[in-house]
Amino acid sequence: MKKKKTGLKSRLLIVLAIIFFIPLVWVSIVRFEGEKPLVEIDGPMKTLNAAQQLAFTASDMKSGLRKIRIALIKDGKEIILYAKEFATIGVLRTGLVNKQTFFIEAIEPEKIGLRDGKAVLQISVTDYSWRNWLHGNTTCLEKEVIIDTKPPIIDILTKMHNITRGGSGLVIYKISEPCPKSGVYVEDVFFPGYSGYFKDPDIFLSFFALDYGGKGRNKIFAEAVDESGNVSKANFYYYIKNKKFKQDVINISDDFLDRKIPELESEISSIVDVDRKSMIDQFLLINRHLREANFKKISELVSKTDNFLYWQKKFLRLPKAAKKAGFADTRTYKYKGKVIDHQTHLGIDLASVAEASVPAANKGKVKFANFLGIYGKTVLIDHGFGLFSMYSHLSKFHVTEGQIVVKGEEIGRTGKTGLAGGDHLHFGILVNKTFVNPLEWWDDNWIKNNITSKLDSVRSRLKK
Repeated sequence: MKKKKTGLKSRLLIVLAIIFFIPLVWVSIVRFEGEKPLVEIDGPMKTLNAAQQLAFTASDMKSGLRKIRIALIKDGKEIILYAKEFATIGVLRTGLVNKQTFFIEAIEPEKIGLRDGKAVLQISVTDYSWRNWLHGNTTCLEKEVIIDTKPPIIDILTKMHNITRGGSGLVIYKISEPCPKSGVYVEDVFFPGYSGYFKDPDIFLSFFALDYGGKGRNKIFAEAVDESGNVSKANFYYYIKNKKFKQDVINISDDFLDRKIPELESEISSIVDVDRKSMIDQFLLINRHLREANFKKISELVSKTDNFLYWQKKFLRLPKAAKKAGFADTRTYKYKGKVIDHQTHLGIDLASVAEASVPAANKGKVKFANFLGIYGKTVLIDHGFGLFSMYSHLSKFHVTEGQIVVKGEEIGRTGKTGLAGGDHLHFGILVNKTFVNPLEWWDDNWIKNNITSKLDSVRSRLKK
């Protein structure tokens, strides 16, 4: 009888343990968890300016978020930027919110009485754990920042800027503080500035270009953005000379299509489906879509340039060559008397004897030497500070990428690769990602008046 009572008591204790003790242990483990909340700062945050938005993400996937507090501390003064408490949910009163991204709009330090200089950004996040006498786990993050509300000062060092439609220009300027971005805007097209030519690292060169297709006066100005995001703009004197470009008609023959489409079919088939398309339809795909893809590739190639001025004096022209097509010629393409397309020729075509020797127009580093769609075998040379020369339709080239070539050195031979109808050289000049008129760069007087005289003038001023 005693054994029966003992067994019944044991079973009763087990049941009571299951009902009370195990849940108590589970609650203790879960609600007394010791994992601290996580805090993430979205994006780099070294400086604060007057218009900067701060973004943070706080999370606690176990107990939930209890409260968040963000303060800015400077010169013994504490300014609360953000404070929030979160609700609970359920019998165990865990946090209703486990993760939240929040934003602090423009701080405007001057309005809250903080001057420029070093400060501490303090972020405190607490969860709903029962640890620390029910006060929860707390993560406290402190980050040293620089309050910077003053935009950089741009000092334009060059005085005269005469630029022709489709042509190039140079602005030399000095900025008052390190800026991750500075350069010249022509309307909404940005031309980066580069330091390195002068010993003073705060002096920049910005070669810029004027679109061949515009009319009237463009809006041109220098801009600098400092590490805090403060923006400065500086106007400078410039004079725009308008220029008209030639209209040309290109007649497309079946013989031309029979020779060229097979050569470029594989190039266009990687971009669009060419199955069951006629020869003329494939030509249009090449003349439009492949041309666009090729320009995108060129833009990628010239997006990085050496901070070194390799070239000197005027650029060389293909010797003893006749000009066959000009820069910015508007081309109307006809097939069997019908207009089928319009494109702009962004270079100068020069023809000499078949497979004529092609010299490097000036000293530089070979950026690209390969086949490039409609341009065929192409060499692209970086002359420094965003200036490039381009040699296309070559039959062969004798240079490799990364090689330094000197002015006049043979880089290849003329040919008719790509979308060329006959043996010639397509020669182009780019400023940053914009094709410009090569005629200027072949002209000693233009280079002296628009480039070297500016460099010499600034150099003389620095010696004083």
